[in-house]
Amino acid sequence: MNRLYKVVGISKQAVYKQEKKQAILDKKISELVYQAELIRSDHPGCGVEKIYNTLKPDFIGRDRFIALFMELGFRVKMKKNYKRTTYAANVYYPNLIKGMKVNAPSVIWQTDITYIYIPKENRYYYAIFIIDVYTKKIVGYQISDHMRATANVEAFKMAIKYNFPPLIHHSDRGAQYIYKPYIKLLMENNCQISMSLIAQENAYAERINRTIKEEYIEHWKPENFKELKRYMKKAVKNYNEKRLHNNIGKMAPVEFEKKVLNLPEKERPIEIIYDYQ
Repeated sequence: MNRLYKVVGISKQAVYKQEKKQAILDKKISELVYQAELIRSDHPGCGVEKIYNTLKPDFIGRDRFIALFMELGFRVKMKKNYKRTTYAANVYYPNLIKGMKVNAPSVIWQTDITYIYIPKENRYYYAIFIIDVYTKKIVGYQISDHMRATANVEAFKMAIKYNFPPLIHHSDRGAQYIYKPYIKLLMENNCQISMSLIAQENAYAERINRTIKEEYIEHWKPENFKELKRYMKKAVKNYNEKRLHNNIGKMAPVEFEKKVLNLPEKERPIEIIYDYQ
């Protein structure tokens, strides 16, 4: 072996040193994999870059981390499907939020309805989410076995139980949002009513639909309505309290909300509502 080391031009000590260095690196990588798997258990659809931002390892760069964990099988596979959940009503309200600048919670809430298919039962259930546009926090939600507007009422009641009502309530033009008891509830809480003409104008709420379904529910595979409700409660909690968001300083919504409420208004980050027209 000594002759071989001389031929290749390296010392035995250098080989041992490199082996020791590699062993330390392998141990660190193993620990990272374990921590990444813990994150995936709470956020099964969490992307590799978000895992990196959560762990913040000091011995490996982002690009190398992403390449390595992709190779280790951490790539997230997304499903594409579609089912109509809203039907446009003849009565609607104008879009009040285009171009608005927001720097506080409970200024604009957006809401939307999405379906969730349960293969075991071969049926669809429906999820309503209400999101605070500024903090990205899910303030209210409801799971139901129907598309009637009573479920939207329950979601909004949940939201105002734990949060101040918004100045503006924004939705698509679905018939659920002109349901008289729902409109009455909004007016009783001094909410201005705003509606989108195209899907992009309700993008915050639609993004939540995809995130909760694709990053959580589809990975946990609930087999019935009872399981779906249990997993949804866990998903919303994990999303609000643990999932990092790039556009709110790589913080979870609850953490971001606490931070901005302790800042003077002029020092808070500003969210600008994009005008798609």
